[in-house]
Amino acid sequence: MKEIGYNRIKAALYARRWAFGRNPAYYDFERLGGDCTNFVSQCLFAGCGVMNFAPVFGWYYRSASDRTASWTGVEFLYNFLVANEGAGPYAKEAPLGEMRAGDVIQLGRNGGDFYHSLLVVGFSGSMPLTATHSFDAYARPLASYSFEQMRALHILGARAD
Repeated sequence: MKEIGYNRIKAALYARRWAFGRNPAYYDFERLGGDCTNFVSQCLFAGCGVMNFAPVFGWYYRSASDRTASWTGVEFLYNFLVANEGAGPYAKEAPLGEMRAGDVIQLGRNGGDFYHSLLVVGFSGSMPLTATHSFDAYARPLASYSFEQMRALHILGARAD
C-alpha cells in the first residue's frame, strides 16, 4: 500500500456540486432508508479516488446491487474508516476542534444508534458547516441539527495498491 493523500478541497467541491442533486452514476437510496452515507461516500471518493474492493469489509460502489454496506450504512462506514488498513480513506475519531473540510460527522441517539452522516464543508467561526442528503443541505450549521450524540471522524489520508 502506498499513501496517496486525501484532497479535502475535491471532497468539499463534490459536496457543493451534488448536495441538492443526485449524481446519475450512483443510485439514490432516499426511499430505501436514506441517501446520506451514500452521498458522504461519494464525497470521500471524490477526495481520494480509490475504493477498497475487499469483499464484505471493504468500501466500494459498482451499482446499487454491487456495493459494500460501508458505502451506504452509517455504522458500517464508521467501522470501515476507523479500522481500514488497506486501500481507500482512513480516519480516527477526533474532537470537533480537529475537524477540517472533508471530514465526517455522524449523529446518533443516546442508546448508541448512529443514524446520519454529514460531510464538513467549512466553518462559521468554530461551528462546522455540513452537507448531506436525506433532507438535502449544504453549509448547514451542525448546531441546527437535533441529536443526542455526535462523533467526528477526521480523515487522516488514503492508500492505494
